[in-house]
Amino acid sequence: MAEDVFKALADPTRRRILDELVERDGQTLFEICTRLVTKHGLGLSRQAISQHLAVLESAGLVVTRREGRYKFHDLDTEPLERIATRWLRPDTSESTP
Repeated sequence: MAEDVFKALADPTRRRILDELVERDGQTLFEICTRLVTKHGLGLSRQAISQHLAVLESAGLVVTRREGRYKFHDLDTEPLERIATRWLRPDTSESTP
């Protein structure tokens, strides 16, 4: 699972998406696209942003919820916390490669 998190964080566009979700959680795809264009000048298509969100979701960094017609994206920091605590407070009972 940590490999998926590192892969997701390796792309600067995905890091910008996470930055936007930190600033304002619970955004729709349209809102994320708008913020990336206005704040960062990224003119990516909605499909490209959607693919980046899928990578973030598969890594567990973004969770989605539906309300009616709308799909909201929320940041989940738990995978990052697991990685950080792996080296900050290693669990001696767990064998890690």
